[in-house]
Amino acid sequence: MDRSQQLMDRAVKFIPGGVNSPVRACGNVGMAPRFIQGATGPYVIDADSRRYIDYICSWGPMILGHNNPEVLDKVIRACENGLSFGAATEAEVDIAEYICTRIPHVEMIRMVNSGTEAVMSAIRLARGYTKRDKIIKFAGNYHGHSDCLLVDAGSGLMTAGIPGSAGVPAGCTADTLSAVYNDLDSVKKLFEANEGKVAAVIVEPVAANMGVVLPEKGFLKGLRELCTQNGALLIFDEVITGFRLAFGGAAERFKIKPDLVTYGKIIGGGMPVGAYGGRKEIMELVAPLGPVYQAGTLSGNPVAMAAGMEQLKLLAENPDIYSKLEAAGEKLYGGMENLIRQYDLPCTVSHIGSLGCVFFTSAEVKNYELAKTSDTEAFAGYYKFMLEHGIHLAPSQFEAMFLSLAHTDEILDQTLEVFEDYCKSVSA
Repeated sequence: MDRSQQLMDRAVKFIPGGVNSPVRACGNVGMAPRFIQGATGPYVIDADSRRYIDYICSWGPMILGHNNPEVLDKVIRACENGLSFGAATEAEVDIAEYICTRIPHVEMIRMVNSGTEAVMSAIRLARGYTKRDKIIKFAGNYHGHSDCLLVDAGSGLMTAGIPGSAGVPAGCTADTLSAVYNDLDSVKKLFEANEGKVAAVIVEPVAANMGVVLPEKGFLKGLRELCTQNGALLIFDEVITGFRLAFGGAAERFKIKPDLVTYGKIIGGGMPVGAYGGRKEIMELVAPLGPVYQAGTLSGNPVAMAAGMEQLKLLAENPDIYSKLEAAGEKLYGGMENLIRQYDLPCTVSHIGSLGCVFFTSAEVKNYELAKTSDTEAFAGYYKFMLEHGIHLAPSQFEAMFLSLAHTDEILDQTLEVFEDYCKSVSA
């Protein structure tokens, strides 16, 4: 028995399901998760000291690769001054100023501790600003585990086959309206049926929690227009896409200006961080300046701010990083597409920049319903094959692959060789 299995046997006795986040569980692929003891560059090392090429990248924030030396150095220096103060620090001001002076649609920003907290706070702020209650979200978009957003959510809920969540009172979701991703008509109908009542539309501008699903041409622009016409705010959930698809995220890439935006761990170099920001007139409603309350003892943690500041500087001051990530994405995901065609497999590849996903369905996935046509048993076989051959993927059909600057051409070639071996094994 390997050490990961031994650790899982211990974990299930004291931790629900043996994991502290459902997306880490591997029950749907019929095995114990790999327990990771370390990581460097493009690799993670498990509890048995086996090394894998990693395409999880801590679910996105390790865009420079694991354990980047410049970021690590700043973390060590910050730790020497203390781990947490529960008080204001210069580091908070530095990173807020850095973001707000470089991203046009973020005029003010508030640091929090997770993507879930960022989205929850942005929703409250949108309601406080508009004095309306209803929120439009999209089936298959995941915005964290706050009560009002666990409606037709993606990510771990799709993997586990859970339609919502026990423990969420009906009243908490009564004002959450669910639309169809890439379908503007479904949004128009909700606005018409709830005239003057919708506070905001929240969307993953590139859906990355039901696999990777790209917005069709005109979809995001149409959302912007509908929100403006109906006096509602447009919230981009960029917990995954922020600072990854471009420094200014999907908003920059697609040239759409949201009213509010949420970010996740990437702004903390992988540390537990989130943030929400946007137009000054909206953000000025947040306490202590305004009546919308939100607080957090660990928000703006000095160690996390040091890590995030260094990572953001490296990204902003080296724009060739994004062109390298684009090229890596074309090489890996384009190579996978070619192999799928060559071996005539019933799969599709969806990708943009450094984000990608292999769907085990022949359908072109445009929304939640089409994503659910995927063959999850076939995915489980794929996952096990890749893991056995040194490739570490998210253990779910409905999660994304993430590339980092550390994924060199050599690493990508190794991955494509393993993927071709997989294709041969199932097409024989």
